[in-house]
Amino acid sequence: MTALPLALGAGDWLNLFLYYLTLSLLAVGGAIATAPDMHRFLVERQAWLTDPQFSASIAIAQAAPGPNVLFVALLGWNVGVNAGGPGMAGWALGALGMSLCMLGVMLPSSLLTWLATRWGHRNRNRRSVRAFKQGMAPVVIGLLLATSWVLARAHGDWTTDWPLWLLTASTVVLVWRTRLHLLWMLGAGAVLGAMGWV
Repeated sequence: MTALPLALGAGDWLNLFLYYLTLSLLAVGGAIATAPDMHRFLVERQAWLTDPQFSASIAIAQAAPGPNVLFVALLGWNVGVNAGGPGMAGWALGALGMSLCMLGVMLPSSLLTWLATRWGHRNRNRRSVRAFKQGMAPVVIGLLLATSWVLARAHGDWTTDWPLWLLTASTVVLVWRTRLHLLWMLGAGAVLGAMGWV
């Protein structure tokens, strides 16, 4: 992951915070469901991260134990390190980027979730509440499919990387149709990768 030399001013840091503040309200299926828009903003529009940095940030954070939202912290860290360069300045701006991104993505959704859960529990028998819950399922599935497409597209053409695409399709079918624990599939993917098959 090669760093980009960036010069970020106070307005850029505020823009990063405000972006994650607004994106937080779209994270219906979890923060990972908003990864395509994060890619659009951080890589394509602002050029604060490279494509490999973005993909590696998600892969590293997803492989680490802990909450799914850790990749947001890693994206913010990489933006800060790209702005600060090597040394203490990079560490300080990395911590700033990580803090701004995490605070921005967590604050509105957490507050809204807390208020909506209290209201929804009090009004759980209303028809509108039940309809809202049923209507959100396709939205979440669509956002997760968009995330899958962005991450899969980074791996290349399916005609040359067919083993990777076959493994992905097999994993989707296994998750969908069986009760096989995800850790077994992660382990199998790690073994196949270590053997150089995918």
